Amino acid sequence: MKKITLLIFLFVTALLCGCQAKMNLFPDGTDPLLEQTLQGEGPNKVLLISVDGTISDEPKRGLFGYAPSLVQEVVSRLKLAEKDDDIKGLVIKVNSPGGGVTASDVLYNEVVRFKEKTGAKVVVSMMDVAASGGYYISLPADRIMAHPTTLTGSVGVIFIRPKIDGLMDKIGVSVEVSKSGRNKDMGFPFKPDTEEQKQIIDAIIKDYADRFQALVKKNRSISEDHLKTVFTAQVFSAEGAKKIGLIDGTGYLPDAVQEVCRLAGIPENSKVISYKRKSYPNDTMYNSLSAHASAPALINIDAGNLLPPKAGFHYLWLPAAE
Repeated sequence: MKKITLLIFLFVTALLCGCQAKMNLFPDGTDPLLEQTLQGEGPNKVLLISVDGTISDEPKRGLFGYAPSLVQEVVSRLKLAEKDDDIKGLVIKVNSPGGGVTASDVLYNEVVRFKEKTGAKVVVSMMDVAASGGYYISLPADRIMAHPTTLTGSVGVIFIRPKIDGLMDKIGVSVEVSKSGRNKDMGFPFKPDTEEQKQIIDAIIKDYADRFQALVKKNRSISEDHLKTVFTAQVFSAEGAKKIGLIDGTGYLPDAVQEVCRLAGIPENSKVISYKRKSYPNDTMYNSLSAHASAPALINIDAGNLLPPKAGFHYLWLPAAE
């Protein structure tokens, strides 16, 4: 019993001290990105970047602080890769239901800029889900490949906001609002939207949907009949997405690496690298852990899937949202 107490005391002391002299128990995202070779050899490199989870530009909240946002982590890797002339190809491993309209658009633009600056070839490898914003950020790729069991599509916009005016009426509580214009409280959760406000929201949704659809038309060769189906914002299986033209083919992650090597004109056994903040023994391409900026949770309870995303406009397939 005394030994257990002593071990607990030493562990808590280490946590409080942070052990900064020899190790960083609670990294905050300031650790440098380190290049790690996952496989292959030779001077030519293929960079592997993972996009996992809901696409957001908000920092991730941990038990003892914040971690860099998904957008920051991806962009930081692209900027670092721009300085390496040996990187001839980029594989983006996407496993995301989408996310915020702006966050998705930022990543799309950064991939486009990376291609223009480096001339590198880009292949997307879709995993479980690459829907809505997850598909949006895949559009600049030279080739889009999906795992045989991928769900993709959901080319559309959703506006999420809570509405509890009915509950407030039942419990006899009201919220009084003083405003300067009749639409200042548009989307306010404690009152229903007026018909004018609904029309305004619909117009905004149309603007964002038009942008998404225009990028699909720009980057993909899809017939008008198939576009009508795509623009219903439904999701497709990998085979369905292939038939309709949303993706170029199906395959596994090693197939995506071979494809980007072929497009870049480099050997198939070229070096595959990633940028990570921590080394892993026997690392592989399937390791999606890119940063360790959040502290380990003492109680592992994830309520994220029980709550809807924050209010706002999203390129998001809601059933798979985190």
